[in-house]
Amino acid sequence: MGFRIQNNLAAMNAQRNLQISDSGLSKSLERLSSGYRINSAKDDAAGLAISQGFRADIASTKVAQRNIAEANSLLQTAEGAMNSVGDILTRMKELATQAASANVGSDISKVNAEYNTLVLEIDRIANSTKYAGVQLTNGNFTAGNTSTTFNAINDVYDVNVTNATAGNYTVAYDDGTDALTLTNAAGTISETKTLIAGAQTVNFGTFGISFKTTGAAVADTVGGALAGATPLVVTAGANSKDFQVGYKNDGFSKMGVSIDSIKSTALSVAADDISTLAKAQTALTTIDSAISALATSRAEVGSYQNRLGYAASNLAITLENFTAAESVIRDVDMAAEMTSFTKNQILTQAGVSMLAQANMAPQNVLSLFK
Repeated sequence: MGFRIQNNLAAMNAQRNLQISDSGLSKSLERLSSGYRINSAKDDAAGLAISQGFRADIASTKVAQRNIAEANSLLQTAEGAMNSVGDILTRMKELATQAASANVGSDISKVNAEYNTLVLEIDRIANSTKYAGVQLTNGNFTAGNTSTTFNAINDVYDVNVTNATAGNYTVAYDDGTDALTLTNAAGTISETKTLIAGAQTVNFGTFGISFKTTGAAVADTVGGALAGATPLVVTAGANSKDFQVGYKNDGFSKMGVSIDSIKSTALSVAADDISTLAKAQTALTTIDSAISALATSRAEVGSYQNRLGYAASNLAITLENFTAAESVIRDVDMAAEMTSFTKNQILTQAGVSMLAQANMAPQNVLSLFK
């Protein structure tokens, strides 16, 4: 057995193990106090990157949920105005019915006067119905995107870009594979769909653009329109009225909305429509048409609200799944970490004790000098 005092190997070993235990104890304390397994990039660089992506999507999804709630409020405001105009049209129908009867006599001027004030009220409601300063029912709240049509032989292809993001898109046809390829202006994103014979709608979900044909030979007739020609460029309007109902910049995350005008001119009702018996009789049909048109507009607003409801339900599920996935990656398992903490705490205490013992060992050499 040799005795050396220049290097205390036992103490060095005890110190190294103590540092490991103390580092593990500090890490467990950090995780238990924060609740996170990953507190910095060095803990898990790949996990942090994935988790950060989930966090961004979670935050965006929450904003999209608020967007949906506000969009619903906007649509409810518009429908409230339509409901009021509906009540006015009902009263106008009553007045027209009264004025259309020969027994109204000279009172028709009084009936017509009330009718005229109701027409003015319709326009007042249409022009004053706003949400956050945006006019809703005067005809300005319409989808600003364009729809392009091109012909191939005797078939018509409607290019619907209602839900498209503003910008230019190039359509190219490959007659070898019977495929349409849609590409954004930057050339960074493209989507290809293979055509089949028969009438169909070709949806490019990535961009929110669809092509519809009523023809029988889709591939052949599309080829006739595009083969050897400059690719068609579809431009989506920059002032479109879209609700952002998702967390991505694609057609699936946007909902194009258009609210019809409820002004008197849009409903084809006007002042003095019942100023005479003959006009009053004609007005009965006109008002019926106005009531029908208004009902259609309200139904469309209702359909938007239903879509928002489904979108909200989907976002709630998406948010739950994103949160669960992010939690698995980033959150700490408290039970497992507490076990690790207890182990490292015991090892640290034992290490301190053993280091003290190891530091005492060289003193045994002194007995050789007695």
